[in-house]
Amino acid sequence: MLNGRLVDVMSSLTPGQLSAPAGPERWPLWAVVGHLACQRVFWLCDVAGEPGASTTRFTNAGWECPGDDDLEHALDADELVEALTSTFAIVDRVLDTWAFDELDQEISHPDWGPDWRHTRGFVVERVNSHDVWHAAEANEILTSQGLRIIDPWS
Repeated sequence: MLNGRLVDVMSSLTPGQLSAPAGPERWPLWAVVGHLACQRVFWLCDVAGEPGASTTRFTNAGWECPGDDDLEHALDADELVEALTSTFAIVDRVLDTWAFDELDQEISHPDWGPDWRHTRGFVVERVNSHDVWHAAEANEILTSQGLRIIDPWS
């Protein structure tokens, strides 16, 4: 539901509206939403090993995410809609295929050391809470411009 609301609001914004930040030293709206989408790929594909990164614009999510790593290449409304749609397809597939009893399964990554471990359940919750956090940040920017907000309950 939240992803649909994000897509709906982002699809109607102009480059000027997407370039507005929440305040000094903060990312512009396009980077906030692009980062939200990119981190889905990082956590589900890079961390949890799920396929699908190649179907998104974030094939190197660990090193080339909007905001964190790239504030030079602004994404327009169409690119944000594509990013949200393609990355949510991975979320949707994971929610359909990971069984409830698999959520306690530990995930580790050989490059991040033996103490770096999370469960599949943690990854699902991390992706969800990260989406909510940045949707709220996007709403802060939208409100400051007098624009329609992302309302997950409407």
